[in-house]
Amino acid sequence: MKHLLTLVLALLFSADLMASAEVVEFSDESLRARYQQLIQELRCPKCQNQSLADSNSPISQDLRAQVQQLLEEGMTDKEIKEYLKARYSEFILYRPEVNQNTWLLWAAPILFVICGLWVIYYLYFRRVTAASGHELAPHIEVAPPAQSTPELSPADQQRLQQLLKRNNQ
Repeated sequence: MKHLLTLVLALLFSADLMASAEVVEFSDESLRARYQQLIQELRCPKCQNQSLADSNSPISQDLRAQVQQLLEEGMTDKEIKEYLKARYSEFILYRPEVNQNTWLLWAAPILFVICGLWVIYYLYFRRVTAASGHELAPHIEVAPPAQSTPELSPADQQRLQQLLKRNNQ
């Protein structure tokens, strides 16, 4: 009984997956590679974290059909991206262009690496100087603290001698 139920469920899910697979026909087969590339590079406006290729939302289906139509009309990849960017803003591009609005997005990884290297250098330099006993400002000399031993009274000296003799025996 379990095997029959598993088989039925497997057939239902595989049929559902087959039904969701989209077959796109092109007049020229060279357009298929460009189409696949474009739908991977364009973001679904509704899903936000999925490309047009990964999303099954109705707007993604419409945009895939529109990309196919624009390819058939002979538009270049750049023209298609510009057309869709004009309609859906720059958000539709997974890799936005570098401009005054996105420079921080592109520069942030470089800035993080530089800051991380600086912190590592600073911590290493500080550890090395502490281990070698050098001060960060070598022109300032600091005298070591004076070692002072208090004078023992004759009674304390006698008591100390007795304790030492007792420990040696």
